[in-house]
Amino acid sequence: MRELRLVIFDCDGVLVDSEAISNGVLAEMLSAEGLPTTLAQARRDFQGLLLDEVAARVEAKLGRPLPAGWLEAYESRRAGSFRRELQPVAGAAATVRRVTAAGIVVCVASQGRLAKTQLTLGLTGLLDLFAPDALFSAESVARPKPFPDLFLHAARAMGYEPSACAVVEDSPSGVAGARAAGMRAIGYAADSDAQALRAAGAQTLGSLERLPALLAID
Repeated sequence: MRELRLVIFDCDGVLVDSEAISNGVLAEMLSAEGLPTTLAQARRDFQGLLLDEVAARVEAKLGRPLPAGWLEAYESRRAGSFRRELQPVAGAAATVRRVTAAGIVVCVASQGRLAKTQLTLGLTGLLDLFAPDALFSAESVARPKPFPDLFLHAARAMGYEPSACAVVEDSPSGVAGARAAGMRAIGYAADSDAQALRAAGAQTLGSLERLPALLAID
C-alpha cells in the first residue's frame, strides 16, 4: 500500500450510533404492516441496504406492495427518532481530529442518502469535521456496496489513488466494497460481527480510538 493519504469513513454505525434506531423504527413499522419483525431480525435482514432494496425485500415477504408513501413515512419517523435519540459513536470526533492532525484527509461514503448523512452528522456535532464536498452517497453511483463504485467515486473526487486510501466500515458488504476497490479495509466491530468483518477481508478493531495506532499515524 502507498503512503496513506485518505481515510474514508462509513457513517451509520461508524461515526453515528444510528443502526439500532433506524432498524428499531423499521421493525415497528413492518410489524404494523403484518410482518412481525424484531430489532435483531431487522438488522439481520435489512441493515446496509438501500431504501429501495428494503422496500423490495419487504414486499416480497408480504406478497403485496407497501402502501403509497410508506418509505417516506419511515424516513420521517426515523428522522424524528434521530432528533430525540441519536448519539455519535464513542471516540468518533477525537479519532477524526487525530487523523486530520496527522495530515491525512478524511471523507464520508455512506450507503444512505446525502441528506440523511448531513442530518445525522449535524445532530451529533460531527458535520464540521468534514469538508462540504467530502460527503458521498451511493445515490451518486451505479452500484452500491458491496460493489466498489462508491469508494472509487469518493477517492477520485478527493483526488487520491485507491492504493492510498483506507476505509472504516462496520458491515461485511462495506468491507467487500473497499477490498474490491483496492483499498485497505478496517472493520469497526464494537456493534458488529468481528468474525464476519475479518472473513470479508478487514482488520478489525473494537474502539475507534485505536484507529490512529492501527493506521500507524498515532
